Amino acid sequence: MDSAPDRRWVVVGVDGSDSSRYALEWSAYQATVRGLGVRIVIAVPPTESHGPFSGLVRPSASTPAPSEAEARALLEYARDWIQRIFSDLVVETRLVRQRAAEALLSEASRPDAAAVVIGSRGLGGLAAAFVGSVGIELAAHAPVPVVVLPKAHETAEGVKGRIVAGVDGSDPGRRAAEFAFVQAAKQGTEVVAVCAWQPVATFGSSIGPVPPDVFDDDALEESTRRLLDSELAELRSRHPEVAVERRVVRAHPVVALLEESTPADLIVVGTRGRGGFAGLLLGSVSQSVLHGAEGPVAVVR
Repeated sequence: MDSAPDRRWVVVGVDGSDSSRYALEWSAYQATVRGLGVRIVIAVPPTESHGPFSGLVRPSASTPAPSEAEARALLEYARDWIQRIFSDLVVETRLVRQRAAEALLSEASRPDAAAVVIGSRGLGGLAAAFVGSVGIELAAHAPVPVVVLPKAHETAEGVKGRIVAGVDGSDPGRRAAEFAFVQAAKQGTEVVAVCAWQPVATFGSSIGPVPPDVFDDDALEESTRRLLDSELAELRSRHPEVAVERRVVRAHPVVALLEESTPADLIVVGTRGRGGFAGLLLGSVSQSVLHGAEGPVAVVR
């Protein structure tokens, strides 16, 4: 195993599900085009054998925690499988005795981590809330970009994936746009920059009666267009090789991003936009995009 001290890694969590297999394959491709290694991580959570709920709450029979032997076997299989597909890829494996979110956050905090990638297993009911909470917790706290792939992500044959970036003028939004341009430059693909706006009348019921001549939708749309141009100007000058399509869309930001993207595209959003509450680590737009996207989503702090 190559363990060059200056190597950076794409950290990918695996658990044996189809979505984690997609996440591993996606990570390997991204690492190959960016000259990175892949660090495969599996978490074996500690058994809760004490406490007030120890006799009442048991692991789900449908998704039991793996034993350490099973985890090691899965790591070995995942490493061998991905290296058969990407023969030149540098791969290392880690078994961590923590909850999945804690294990991946710990790996994300290492100075050599470039990104964290996980799959969304797409379970129904109460299980989905807990499985989804790993992605939400990672996206809210990880110091590196977090990419979540849906349960059945498959790139359409012959369709080149684009990078669809949400632009809103916030600091996380700027970092997300920068990530999108760097990603597009490495992949040789285009950026679709989406900036959404909504008529003030949309919020009329919450702010009370609004005189119809006070707000001008045309002026609001033009202001949004100027914001988008301003946010893209420096990035376009630093990455002249990246083709950019601008989209100024009259819609909620979630709707605008989901309707623009296809399963082949990577959606990139910041953790919180300008309208978010300062105390929230992950905004409603990024959470809704994570839950609604049919392709991979990158959340950037």
